[in-house]
Amino acid sequence: MSKLSIRKHSLLAAAIGTVLVFGAISQVNAQTAQQRADERRAQKGAQKGQSAKAEEQYPQATRQSPETKATSKGGAKLQKMMKLYDDEKGADARAVADEIIANPASNAYEHAFAAQIGAQIAYDADDTATAMAYLNKAIEFNGLDNNGHYGAMFMLAQLQLQEDQYAESLKTFDRFFAETKSQKPEQLVLKGNVLYRLERYPEAAAVLKQAIDASPEPKAEWQQLLMATYAESGQAGEAVKIAEGLAAKNPADKRAQLNLAAVYQQNDMLDKAAVVLEKLRASGQLTDDKEYRQLYATYLNMDGKEKEAAKVITEGLEKGVLKPDYQVYLAMAQSYYFSDQVAPAIDAYKKAAPLAPDGEAYLNLARVLWQEDRIPEAKEAAKQAIAKGVKKPDDAKKILALPAK
Repeated sequence: MSKLSIRKHSLLAAAIGTVLVFGAISQVNAQTAQQRADERRAQKGAQKGQSAKAEEQYPQATRQSPETKATSKGGAKLQKMMKLYDDEKGADARAVADEIIANPASNAYEHAFAAQIGAQIAYDADDTATAMAYLNKAIEFNGLDNNGHYGAMFMLAQLQLQEDQYAESLKTFDRFFAETKSQKPEQLVLKGNVLYRLERYPEAAAVLKQAIDASPEPKAEWQQLLMATYAESGQAGEAVKIAEGLAAKNPADKRAQLNLAAVYQQNDMLDKAAVVLEKLRASGQLTDDKEYRQLYATYLNMDGKEKEAAKVITEGLEKGVLKPDYQVYLAMAQSYYFSDQVAPAIDAYKKAAPLAPDGEAYLNLARVLWQEDRIPEAKEAAKQAIAKGVKKPDDAKKILALPAK
């Protein structure tokens, strides 16, 4: 029985399982205290007949900002609501907002402003569904100036993205960009994120590239997302180019280095991936179970690197970083076996086999034991293989039928 009868388990190829990591770029742009102050100044100014407009954020918008402002009676209600909100009495402020929204005598501005504040209160309370409902109302009432109106629309799109409502988010973003004509990179990149989530990779790449090209200092996470988009769409060269650029620019950024290794692995550039990961290991930066698995799996998918894989696994176990499970022990067994270290391979198979979901590890153990003339142990392992189930039980039965040597 030759070594060819013992093959590397397929899970080792899957163990690379590299996933590109990019930073969170869907932070919800909720209304800030300054924005609320601007709204209040504008409201008070309107009541006094003064001009107190905030800077126009969407000068190219197709929508004409409505001139309607709060009435004397409605303004008093809004002031009461805002006083309660500023005093951190959110529930009471929301109750007043609901009264304003439900009052048919309230005008469009009062309705919309109350809905906008209701959304902020719900968002502050982590009630995303209610916040989105209020934002929809604020948009439908159509009473805010463009800053407030499109601020509510943009926040709604982000919340929909946050809640994995990708189709709805894209629809909201499409309306936002169609009406505002905005070309702001920090806004475009969020639409690119939605398109990525929808697996519309060519469109995502186009929008993300537009955002990055338009920004004097594009954020690393934007470029990481574009890199992931290229990788998913099969544009390996572009993905590698971005990954190498980010890694070179940020040599101390562990995530950038891991992403570079992942891109190399996805494009069968395993030797380069191993170099990157080994540098991280040498500097003590491999601190996570999956990172050690990524490195040993890389070696096991390369010709003649089984000995290196065994060293990585041993180190990971000794440091307590690698979890001693079936996959790790099986990888260790195969690393030793295919680097001509039979005795430790047998020990590793003995640890892997009881943890395995089937009897394949027991069957490989039986084969190795038979090759080493340890017939009684080989037969016992073959029995265990049959008991746990194997794809080819006849192979185990042949070992059971072998005469003692």
